[in-house]
Amino acid sequence: MASNACSAWWHGDCEGTSACPPRCPRFRDSDGRPYLVQLAADDAAAGLLDDLVAMYRDYPAEHRSMGIPPVHEVRIREWLDSLAARGRNVVATLDGDVVGHAAYAPRDAAVPEMLVYVDPDHHGRGLGTELTKHVLAHAASDGCDGVALDVSRDNPTAIHVYESLGFEPTDETPMEVEMRVDTDHPIVLHVRKPPADRDLEAPN
Repeated sequence: MASNACSAWWHGDCEGTSACPPRCPRFRDSDGRPYLVQLAADDAAAGLLDDLVAMYRDYPAEHRSMGIPPVHEVRIREWLDSLAARGRNVVATLDGDVVGHAAYAPRDAAVPEMLVYVDPDHHGRGLGTELTKHVLAHAASDGCDGVALDVSRDNPTAIHVYESLGFEPTDETPMEVEMRVDTDHPIVLHVRKPPADRDLEAPN
């Protein structure tokens, strides 16, 4: 994982540079906790694997959806290896601990499918929304036409988050809703702006 970003200085006035990633890696939740949300590069993915496996190994059953994430460690590793090989992975850390993960695959598809999971201890802090914004920013940077996802119908909170980011239903079944947002959507263009252009609220 890239490590050139790091201490928790307030970034809301940053105008960005040509070397910045598609979205600033710094994120503060509503309580002011400073997270880093960064693309897991090929040379760093192996180092993050054990941390991600640990997060998913202990993931509560009630927060799993449609068989994902897998239950057993071997299956979890196979799933993460496949995502690393075919897609792009974004990882959120707090004080060096992995607390969230999002991905989209295949990375070269016109409309890849995405997923996002947050450690339940960090639910309700806006981290899932932030991870989704990173997926949209990176997918747009990769030249994708859009991003799609499947969400369980009994997860209205997630559906609301996705709708707030421009996703619209494209198909529905009794169990799930398929959604999509195009990368030229105004919201996707906005999430790629540097912090200074996003009117961030400074922490108290």
